[in-house]
Amino acid sequence: MRLKKNIAQVPTLKTRASGVLLHPTSLPNDFAVGDLGPASYAFVDFLSGAKQRWWQMLPVGPVGPGFSPYQALSAFAGSPLLISPELLWKNGLLDRSDLELYKKDPSDRVDYVVASELSERALRRAFEHFLKKRPAKSMLDKFHGFIRAEHEWLDDYALFLAIRKAESGRDWTQWPSDLRLRRRPALKEAARRFADETQFQKFVQWQFMLQWNALKQYAAERGIGLIGDVPIFVAPNSSDVWAHSCLFKLNRDGTPGVVAGVPPDYFAKSGQRWGNPHYRWDVMRRKGYRWWIERFKKTLDYFDAARLDHFIGFVRYYEVPGKSETAEHGRYRKGPGADFFKMVLRALGPVQLIAEDLGVVTPAVKMLRDEFSFPGMRVLQFAFGKDPEADNYKPYRYVPNCVVYTGTHDNDTTVGWFNDRDSPASTRSKEDIEEERQFVLKFLNSDGRDIHWAMIRAALESVANTAIFPMQDILGLGSAARMNRPGTPEGNWNWRMTSLPSDELVARRLAEWTEVYGRANR
Repeated sequence: MRLKKNIAQVPTLKTRASGVLLHPTSLPNDFAVGDLGPASYAFVDFLSGAKQRWWQMLPVGPVGPGFSPYQALSAFAGSPLLISPELLWKNGLLDRSDLELYKKDPSDRVDYVVASELSERALRRAFEHFLKKRPAKSMLDKFHGFIRAEHEWLDDYALFLAIRKAESGRDWTQWPSDLRLRRRPALKEAARRFADETQFQKFVQWQFMLQWNALKQYAAERGIGLIGDVPIFVAPNSSDVWAHSCLFKLNRDGTPGVVAGVPPDYFAKSGQRWGNPHYRWDVMRRKGYRWWIERFKKTLDYFDAARLDHFIGFVRYYEVPGKSETAEHGRYRKGPGADFFKMVLRALGPVQLIAEDLGVVTPAVKMLRDEFSFPGMRVLQFAFGKDPEADNYKPYRYVPNCVVYTGTHDNDTTVGWFNDRDSPASTRSKEDIEEERQFVLKFLNSDGRDIHWAMIRAALESVANTAIFPMQDILGLGSAARMNRPGTPEGNWNWRMTSLPSDELVARRLAEWTEVYGRANR
């Protein structure tokens, strides 16, 4: 996000470039979930060989119930699932015999229950090794230096997880009142009682940071930048809401009085009830938006640019009563607007943010986006139907300062979308679908056989500075490879490659087109 002068190779959002959307959990390896290990480095090599300059990911925080990266246990921490057991072994924190215990047969789906269990065991074993080996003073100094540097969020997060473990995983709203209300004597006693567990959780975050920084440097040396994702909301059962409850619209028992969501739209006929608590923006402003500023600072440590999820919510946000089961009966409230971004930019200086301006895009949303020159998003799948913004998603209507996607993590794959025949989850009628298909074929001058490549080509040749393609589209996969179905609580986020692309023609074709349309590193 902040421009890094020491890494001149990494592109900016003003560079004409392209990249791939793939969450690390979808990478193949010998374990239960993709991680920051050797497959990540191999994927960087694939991107480099295909002349791509961006790797975009979903949020990388520790997932909570439902395993959604948008419902993380912390807005600051890294996901333990992404820590590579293989790298722990290479760094002397696991024995070879340990490593074999955590392996799992390859699968095209992540089993998060198994992955969580194996990851927990591997990390606790690594922590035992770390303590038993009596690390050199220099290594201990680095560990303690990390703890000091990150204490503003790390202390609360580690204690939150320690108490949560002692409370058998119950939501913090169900903890004993002294802990739920964060009374100082109770917190002090919990910190003493759970000192070993909090130290373990801090060790886990240290390992995440070490592995992440190494991968980021490897990518930067090859001219590849990382794009992250900042969810506008945080999970109700998170260390953030527990530690900063005054910043959220909560009932007296800590449960959300109103929750976030969106009304019925393209993705869901009854709207989407996300369940996240809403912010008390007036309180946040009086505190100088400090929590948000610190959150952005942490994102700057992880990524070179970031997609600001649900940008519309900074103009106006949709409140759903906490007890409502759907999002059909909510109301819009005014967001913090330009005042928020002025204070953030005053504190941080220039940042690289992509405004996820999808949905009900009002003139006020476009005005806020353009006031700060944030590139907006253009999704090709929305260009051919009856979306109110359809004309603006057509390539001939783009401006350079935007990011074009064939589809996002919330869309069906391009092949799945094109071959849709009025599935139960579809918001389009059979007539709409057929009319849209015929328009797509005519617009792209395609016979439909390689529709994913036709869409990729349309994105590459557009004037948009940045073009991003989900890996599923590059591979030409169908609906079975979809990452998320908005409005459905289960069966999401688990798609996974069983191997990296072995067909050199895929990388060669992408590389040639990237060069032809002026997006390769020169």
